[in-house]
Amino acid sequence: MTLFLLLLFSYLVGAIPSGVILTRLFGGADVRNSGSGNIGATNVYRVAGRTLGILTLVGDCLKGAVPVLLASTVFELSVPHIALVALAAFLGHCYPIYLGFKGGKGVATALGIFLVLSPWSILCVLGIFVAVLYLWRFISLASITAAATVPFLVLLFERSSPLFVATLIIASIVIWRHRENIGRLRSGTENRFNL
Repeated sequence: MTLFLLLLFSYLVGAIPSGVILTRLFGGADVRNSGSGNIGATNVYRVAGRTLGILTLVGDCLKGAVPVLLASTVFELSVPHIALVALAAFLGHCYPIYLGFKGGKGVATALGIFLVLSPWSILCVLGIFVAVLYLWRFISLASITAAATVPFLVLLFERSSPLFVATLIIASIVIWRHRENIGRLRSGTENRFNL
């Protein structure tokens, strides 16, 4: 029963649309109707500015980190159950009940999850992300590359099959949700990121 309630809580927390809430609180337009239409930090940054973009990034990270922290420290769940909690929070962001199951791509929420589950993996992945972003200026390419790399880093550092499987599912969904970006990258029409 505790696990079920924690999974439900994790999904509902993950489903909180940080970007939508922040842009509305500060008098901006609905981020879903501007820019790329995505609710994530990158689109909020482009549409509503740096501050709200950064706050959205932090909010989306916390949606992943808090449920996993609760599962591992307060409830002291087993690793397979913690992996399920991580998946529930991630799926909440990607498919939020509050927005008709139309959510973000999950990169920041996954970042929050793995900051708790495998900080060494995230340290390596952040290096890869920054390098790809610096060289090509595409956040989508950096996100896809990071997602493709993280399952193997989690396996290397954590040596846990349940965490590897959960990470593989999360990474696959992140890449799948970037499929339109992949099309634009291939056609040369993807927007470059500029500070």
